[in-house]
Amino acid sequence: MSTAMWRKRTSTKVLIVYAHQSSGSFNSAAKDAAVEVLTAKGCTVEVSDLYAMKFKATATSEDITGEVKNADHFCYGEETKLAWEAGKLTADITEEQRKLTEADLVIFQVDFPMYWFTVPAIMKGWMDRVLTLGFAFTHEKRYSQGIFKDKKAMLSFTTGSQESMFSANGINGDMNVTLWPLQNGILHYCGFQVLAPQIFWAPSHVPSEARGTMLESWRTRMQGLLGENPLAFTPLDCFDGEKGYQLKPEVHEKHAAKEFGLTVGIHLGKALPPNNQMKAGV
Repeated sequence: MSTAMWRKRTSTKVLIVYAHQSSGSFNSAAKDAAVEVLTAKGCTVEVSDLYAMKFKATATSEDITGEVKNADHFCYGEETKLAWEAGKLTADITEEQRKLTEADLVIFQVDFPMYWFTVPAIMKGWMDRVLTLGFAFTHEKRYSQGIFKDKKAMLSFTTGSQESMFSANGINGDMNVTLWPLQNGILHYCGFQVLAPQIFWAPSHVPSEARGTMLESWRTRMQGLLGENPLAFTPLDCFDGEKGYQLKPEVHEKHAAKEFGLTVGIHLGKALPPNNQMKAGV
């Protein structure tokens, strides 16, 4: 979708899933900037402020109203699928699923890798509980053929470390590797077109002027956000489902002479493709 087309649409809906405990945080400022800019562009913006909502982080049998099918051997995925089909998920999950169903774009505004190189527990709990089997994915509908293939999603987050520390030679390791489980294993798995992440590098360690520049860059990016190309992931039909979803020989052969692998996770024994999880079209 081009930026011009986006501007003409008045029905674009954006869901911001926000997880930070302080209204004075940089993350809060980034969230507020997103609401302001996107609303000014005519979008309808909803914010799920998880801490303010006291959103339950743990995925348990309490997420189902009424009796479960097998209380003696409770399987969360299967039981919540049945509950979703029967309309027996708890109200907090149902409400978030409504927001997600209506959204064209989902922005996960969080504060990580301060939380052990991933999202905070309350955000992970949102993903665990809201993205239920049946609603967000099935065995047949996942990755490039996923249920949310017509929706876009992205991570927007701060780091506690400098950018250099998240490089291939940095002490924290390559940020592309850190992002792979979240962007491929959760967002792309559910079919989302994953936009390049918005990374605010170590805002707590830079002057206020630099933080202001970061926010202005975010504001500028949002002007054409839905017109951006998504990150590249290997389509599901490149894998042989009858042979354990291994890359098909003809696809493997096509890339045999190339310097880099396909993606961070599917690298064919080659060097990881640079910035594969951070920039589109790389």
